[in-house]
Amino acid sequence: MGLKPGPRDIKVYLKFDDPELDLLQDNTWQMAESFGLDRRIAILTGKRKVGFYMWDLECLEMVVYNLRNEKNINLSLVNCLYDKIKDAMDLIEKSRE
Repeated sequence: MGLKPGPRDIKVYLKFDDPELDLLQDNTWQMAESFGLDRRIAILTGKRKVGFYMWDLECLEMVVYNLRNEKNINLSLVNCLYDKIKDAMDLIEKSRE
């Protein structure tokens, strides 16, 4: 059973670069309780933009935030991905005003 968006839910579209997508796909195990987000991320190819709702972005934000503490991780990539996700979340928040 998936979560259905309501009439006031806003979708934003993001395109992930190959390194960003690889990082997310390597960590889909952290998204297991996220209404199918893990499966959606696992099948992405990075060729087009994909829509995300706030609850998707919140999950991605936590995954990427947790990666900051990992050893042998490209912090520049993690920070760039984190900023991309936060910008999308900010866009949703501004659209709600």
